[in-house]
Amino acid sequence: MIVAGAPVASAEPAGAVALPDGPAPAWLVADLDSGRILASKDPYAQHAPASTIKPLLAMVVLDHLRPDNFARANESHTEVECSCVGLKPGQAYTTRQLLEGLLMVSGNDAANMLADMLGGQRVAVAAMNRKAAAVGARGTKASSPSGLDGPGWESTTTPHDLAVILRAALRYPLIAQIMRQQSAQLPGKTITNQNELLTRYPGTIAGKTGFTNLARNTFVAAAQRGNRRLVVAQMYGTGDLYGQAIGLFDWGFSQYP
Repeated sequence: MIVAGAPVASAEPAGAVALPDGPAPAWLVADLDSGRILASKDPYAQHAPASTIKPLLAMVVLDHLRPDNFARANESHTEVECSCVGLKPGQAYTTRQLLEGLLMVSGNDAANMLADMLGGQRVAVAAMNRKAAAVGARGTKASSPSGLDGPGWESTTTPHDLAVILRAALRYPLIAQIMRQQSAQLPGKTITNQNELLTRYPGTIAGKTGFTNLARNTFVAAAQRGNRRLVVAQMYGTGDLYGQAIGLFDWGFSQYP
């Protein structure tokens, strides 16, 4: 799990940049490999995750389904508040294609279909919560496979847990591959990764955006510089979380000689 480390020294290394703040009021930057927290603000604050919960579903999917498993979409999968990848009822999709739609364009229709392939939404959500506990994200409660909220089924997590979940998800080679893809082919269409850091920040290796009215803007991402890999998680923001993430990554990498 992500673990607290020693406080950051007041005399920062030569060339270090200033630690940024805002527009996300709860955030964390940590070493992706050791789990050591380099800096944080309210890292255990409980907020709705929105679509940043989707890497948790992706892990559950790959624990139970092969990438080449397939099923046919139906109208129940598409009757969902979007963002959507645009599944067509009657069209067959593989697990991998649905994961690409889930992780690259935050497809809530893909989340619904994957949940059905796992045995239904209640089965999928229960498996997501077991997986969260197993990887050390004990402040996380999933209530829907997509991260959408509704009366009586609000999901919650923390910046700490989002970092823990992404760290665990990147141990799945297919998830890591999909999250750094710029584009992918689905039946009848090409989809493009929504993670703007892939083009705005060299070294970005993964990321997942999220937004609902309850969650506001949420974001979790990982980047590499040399042999160092960092993870940044941000929650409950109202502005450019990409810009803040870039600042946090720059600050984090400046802490290493």
